Amino acid sequence: MINARTIALALPAVLAFLPAMVAAQDLPANLVAAEIRGGWRTESGTQMAALHLTLAPGWKTYWRAPGEAGIPPQFDWSGSSNIAGAAIHWPVPELFELNGLRFAGYRDELVLPIEFRPAAPGQPMAVAARIDLGVCETVCVPVSLDVAADLDPAGASDPMIRAALARQPEPAAAVGLSRARCSVEPIRDGLRLTSELTMPRIGPEEFAVVELADRSIWVSQAETVRDGGELVAVADLVPSTAAPFAFDRSSVQITVFGGSGRAVDLQGCTG
Repeated sequence: MINARTIALALPAVLAFLPAMVAAQDLPANLVAAEIRGGWRTESGTQMAALHLTLAPGWKTYWRAPGEAGIPPQFDWSGSSNIAGAAIHWPVPELFELNGLRFAGYRDELVLPIEFRPAAPGQPMAVAARIDLGVCETVCVPVSLDVAADLDPAGASDPMIRAALARQPEPAAAVGLSRARCSVEPIRDGLRLTSELTMPRIGPEEFAVVELADRSIWVSQAETVRDGGELVAVADLVPSTAAPFAFDRSSVQITVFGGSGRAVDLQGCTG
C-alpha cells in the first residue's frame, strides 16, 4: 500500500515568479495536487509506478520539452531510498497555443509512468522527490512539489498506469520511417540543425520537436514542412557559450506530432 508521507505545493515559490498584475487571489486554491501511485514490480525487478498530478480545471502542465518559453519539468530523486535510477515514460501530450507560442503539455490531469530501478534488488524501495514544473492557464507559474511513497513490491497492476503506458509515442521505424538524415551549419550563436525524415504522413498538421541529450543547450521551435514523402524540420541549437560546438548526431531525439493525437519518436540520425 502506498504511504504518501508528504504532498505539498510550495505556493510562495509560485508567487515569487508571477507577473506583477497577477495576485495570489487570482490563483485557484487547488492549483495542483500530486501523489505517487505505487504500481507493481516488473519481471526485470524494476518498480513501475507513476506520478499522478491533478490540476485545477483548465490548467495545463508541460511535457518534457516545454518549448521556447516554457518551464522544463525537473525531478530530484536524491531523497529516495534504494533507488538507482528512474526512467520516465511520457504519454503523448496535447499541443497548445499560448501568447503566440506553441507548447506540448497535459490538461487537468497527468498520470506519468516512472520506472524505478533498485540499487539493491529485492530490497524495499521508497521515493522522496522534489519536483519543479510549470503550470499554465492564461499565465504560467512555476510550482515546487514534494512527494513521497513506499513502493510495495506486491502491488497490483494499476489500470491508470497501464493506460498511460499505452499512450506513449510510437517508434518511428514501426510507422515506416526509412531514413533520418541530419545536417548542421554554424550560426552566430550555435548551430542550425536540419532534419530530413523519410516517412509516411501521420496526421493533418505534422509538427516536429527536436531535443538533445544535453539539456543545457537551448533548442528553438522547429520549423516543420512536408515535401512529399519527406518531413523536414529546422531548429537552432544555442549552447551557453553562444558559439558553434561539436555535434553528436546520436544525441538527437525527434518527436513528430500528427495533429490528431498521434505521435512518433526517433533517436539519432545520420550525416
